[in-house]
Amino acid sequence: MTARNEPVEYSPIGVIHTPHIDSAKTPIQPCYARGIEGTIEIYPAHEEGLCDLEGFSHIILLFHLHRAKPPHLTVIPFLEDHPRGVFATCSPTRPNPIGLSVVRLTRREGRTLHICDVDILDGTPLLDIKPYVERFGVEGPVRNGWQSSIDEDEAHRRGRRGYSAPR
Repeated sequence: MTARNEPVEYSPIGVIHTPHIDSAKTPIQPCYARGIEGTIEIYPAHEEGLCDLEGFSHIILLFHLHRAKPPHLTVIPFLEDHPRGVFATCSPTRPNPIGLSVVRLTRREGRTLHICDVDILDGTPLLDIKPYVERFGVEGPVRNGWQSSIDEDEAHRRGRRGYSAPR
């Protein structure tokens, strides 16, 4: 049986707490949010799933972009002035507003995960956690598409959106 056009439903496993309350002032990626701390509150029904997670330095967070604006298939990326296809960007205005961030896991206290380098809005519903495993990463040369033309110093300055976290 095909799953074509069938609705998909997910329930949050927890909520992400951060100092970011204004999307216009939130860093656009974890690399521009160095040193910014937050916590994740895992709901009691999912606490058992945290077993062994503290052995990982980084975790992948999948979350619902609960404050995203309506979807657009063409967007102007934050670091550029030229329209791009939404699937060639990390824009939150997507057909399915799912976010992904790789953050540092600094410690676990019961159902609370302490994280760092956070670029996520406060109160964001968490859908899933996966450990970041270096050996599963991409090997060899990587093509960065239109991102290759972005000046890194300018990206760092604009990507922080006012935060003065160290590089």
